[in-house]
Amino acid sequence: MSQKLTLKTIATNLGVSVSTVSKALHNSDEISPETKQRIMEYVNEVGFRPNNLAVSLQRQRTMTIGVIVPELVHHFFSRVISGAENYASHAGYKLLITMSNDEWEKERQMTEMLTNGYVDGLLVSVAKQSFEKRNFNHFSTLIDRRFPVVFFDRAPNGLSASKVTINDVEGGYKATKHLVDQGAKHIAILTTPPHISVGADREKGYKKALLEAGYEPDSNLIFHIDERAPIKAQIAKLFTLNPLPDAVFAVNEKYAALTLKLAAQSGLRVPEDLMVIGFTDGFISKSTTPSLSTIAQHGFEMGEKAMEILLEKIEDKSSINTPKSIIIPTNLVERESTSSKYKIVQK
Repeated sequence: MSQKLTLKTIATNLGVSVSTVSKALHNSDEISPETKQRIMEYVNEVGFRPNNLAVSLQRQRTMTIGVIVPELVHHFFSRVISGAENYASHAGYKLLITMSNDEWEKERQMTEMLTNGYVDGLLVSVAKQSFEKRNFNHFSTLIDRRFPVVFFDRAPNGLSASKVTINDVEGGYKATKHLVDQGAKHIAILTTPPHISVGADREKGYKKALLEAGYEPDSNLIFHIDERAPIKAQIAKLFTLNPLPDAVFAVNEKYAALTLKLAAQSGLRVPEDLMVIGFTDGFISKSTTPSLSTIAQHGFEMGEKAMEILLEKIEDKSSINTPKSIIIPTNLVERESTSSKYKIVQK
């Protein structure tokens, strides 16, 4: 049987101490370049790979950050991850990315797994089902343990934790006010169930803009989309209203794009017959026909800021119990789906 390769066997074979081998593997300047090169040449020759978990126990640092997102295909989350990775890589950290599928149990399992010695800190956008259950115990346990965690976009309610979000009320207000300014008077909203904080806040902004314009919010124009059921069929009910709305505010790109498709199938012209505005300035918004007006969330900046706060807490443990709350500003991106200029061209 071949000898199992360990730091000790490598040290014995090379006639150096275990500490010297460890320092070579960590590129330490405490040993000479010649010794470091000799050890690394031997390690590469025999194909030795250190046990990262064991190394992390020695160093008390894995140089790895865990990220839990509801989904990976969403443009917004990919931009957040890009921003977080950009900041982390410059600080010498790498990311371990997992997905909850918006499920509470999977989020809980991922949280427990990642924080069991695999990562130094955690970035999380909370699953929809966690809001539905109102169960954030897996996160409150981390906070009680003083484990570094920062939430982004979707943050749990009632926890004393750092978070980086946008002002969703303001974003919903900007989207709706834009429709009002373009002449809309009968504005529908496609939003999430009320327990999802981002959708609920965007709905508050929608109502605020309507009241400010002198329009009373109409419950018949408020559609709470349950993603456990077919989404397209729920949005299609909007086109059975009499009278039809003259504008739609969709709280995400998916709902907005489906609205455009259903409008075309119903023989409606956008923006002449129906104006549509979405949320999140991603690939979909730029690629639809007509292109979608939207509210930009600046996911890359959100990811960078969330990572900056997390690394501060990892490097300075005394800051863990001092929550930070950062709000990333949004802005309106006007495109063809609400543009008065586009209406004139099409007439």
